[in-house]
Amino acid sequence: MKNINDMKKIILLSTVLFAFTLTAISCKRTASAKQPEKTFTIPDEPQTTGSYDGERIQVAILLDTSGSMQGLIEQAKSRLWNIVNTLTTLKYKGKTPQIEIALYEYGSYNRYDGDFIRQITPLTTDLDLISQELFILTAGGSEEYCGTVIHKATRQLEWGNQQADMKLIYIAGNEIFEQGKIKYKDAIKNAVDRNIFVNTIHCGNRDTGIRDFWQDAAIRGNGKFFNINSDAKVKYIATPYDDEISQCNIKLNDTYISYGRIGQSKKENQARQDANARSISSSNYAERAVSKAKSVYKNTAWDLVDKLSEDATALETIENEHLPKELQNKSKEEIKEIVKQKEEERKTIQKQIADLATKRQEYIENESKKERPGGDDLGKAINESILSFAQIKGYTVE
Repeated sequence: MKNINDMKKIILLSTVLFAFTLTAISCKRTASAKQPEKTFTIPDEPQTTGSYDGERIQVAILLDTSGSMQGLIEQAKSRLWNIVNTLTTLKYKGKTPQIEIALYEYGSYNRYDGDFIRQITPLTTDLDLISQELFILTAGGSEEYCGTVIHKATRQLEWGNQQADMKLIYIAGNEIFEQGKIKYKDAIKNAVDRNIFVNTIHCGNRDTGIRDFWQDAAIRGNGKFFNINSDAKVKYIATPYDDEISQCNIKLNDTYISYGRIGQSKKENQARQDANARSISSSNYAERAVSKAKSVYKNTAWDLVDKLSEDATALETIENEHLPKELQNKSKEEIKEIVKQKEEERKTIQKQIADLATKRQEYIENESKKERPGGDDLGKAINESILSFAQIKGYTVE
């Protein structure tokens, strides 16, 4: 009887201990769940580089998103379309190269792979995706591992292998370049070995940037060193052509015909990114419209006009339910005729925007001569170096 009672006591004690352990684990998980976290959206099937075999201009932008860098993020939002328009002026032997942009953030609260680093997008031609992700970004965090983020961008991205490819990394931030387990000198050597130019944009005092190895990193990367005030507001020059370009943009959007599982959401995102650009300034909205009128703004993943322009037989493989409702009861020949009409409308509108953009740029250049030169911002730094590297790689400016 004594042995049975002892056994009951042991079982009872084990049960109590097991219940206590479960309660402790549950409490720990609950406490952990209450910690503030930075949330992100996962890109919905980004349009990546695919099997393109022509010349490419590839730009990876690595942004410090630690607590003091909200101004840098705002400059990136404000300058995206201006940077794109600079890229689109470049030709290689008379041909327009494919433009691809990638985004990384480092120094974020979101501990990605233990390094506070996140690849926001791979190298992609989906410019609306780049805009979308920039407008989601917020600052907050610490631990700025410059060497590590350069290493990841060099290794993770699908860099081109043509001799004429222009491959550029831009890293912007304000902390000492030596942080992290991966030495920046090793990371940059790896990039240079792959013919990637590494450029640094220090946010803060120039002497501090030099002392904290931002200049040394650029020299080692065969790139350029810039020093900017990341809190400065981007200055725009309003022109008499902005409103007319904006009206053309509204007509341009009407030429897009969504298809596929993500078609409608992508078309809606196109309008959201128009709104985001307009929220910065009317000038920035005009810059986006100019970008959209160029061949680099391709949406073959969701727009039927772009898709059939690339592949005339594509309609045969698109299921009827993945077409807009207004096209589902039409024959394939009728759909092709509608697409052809939209394509012709688009070309006409794009030409109108291009003509206005030329006059707009002339006006901006003339007005700029009247103003005192301002300091560099993120966009000016990137644009200046792009044109410099273009000469090195044998590109011409249109």
